Amino acid sequence: MMTRLRRAGLLWPTVFAGLGCVMLLALGTWQVQRLQWKQGLIDRIERRATAEPVSLAAVLETWAETQDVEYMRVRLAGRFRHGLERHVYTVVQGQVGWRVVTPLETADGRIVLVDRGFVPDTLKDPETRAPGQVQGAVVLTGLARAPGRQGPFVPDNDLAQNTWYWRDLAGMASSVLQPERRAKVVPFFVEAETGPTPGGWPRGGVTRLKLSNRHLEYAITWYGLAGALLVVYGFFARSRLVG
Repeated sequence: MMTRLRRAGLLWPTVFAGLGCVMLLALGTWQVQRLQWKQGLIDRIERRATAEPVSLAAVLETWAETQDVEYMRVRLAGRFRHGLERHVYTVVQGQVGWRVVTPLETADGRIVLVDRGFVPDTLKDPETRAPGQVQGAVVLTGLARAPGRQGPFVPDNDLAQNTWYWRDLAGMASSVLQPERRAKVVPFFVEAETGPTPGGWPRGGVTRLKLSNRHLEYAITWYGLAGALLVVYGFFARSRLVG
């Protein structure tokens, strides 16, 4: 067989076609595995984001056990410290603006960094949305989110200008609180859900809950390329062997 392939000039084409086919099939299988992982993640987000909200103590207990509290619904009660709000640059539906992150102090002294939602760039200054700076005790529901990470192309946060490009929980805590108070900061953010806010800003409920899931499409593409490679090789080999 090897001699016949060599005589027909098919030895190396066969080797390369075989290796290429194996690589394409492996890529397709990897995408199938990614599809299963992504679907599981989507299902978990949906379950958590639609479940009944639990207390902050319950979420902290889960964090202590697994450090996995992503998208858990939590009910908070406390007072906002609006003078310490932080601004995180963002773009929502093509509109440039800011996510307003404000410390909320609970009755037992814990501090939660609450992402209250989106404001357009023209409303970055708190004085332009004074009705939304609610005073006194508040109760809200939100989704727990883990601290952010700086990506390779994300600029450094500018603490002096209160301009943040990624949600650095430790950095935000240190920029607004004295060292003795930082131990009271819970180790995750809470993104506020949609709710009535005087003046309409910040606008909560901007958590991204729908994840892109094109892995089935990618898997079909890789498997299709493997099939096409085999067909092309088959016609090429036939022309050499018959000719």
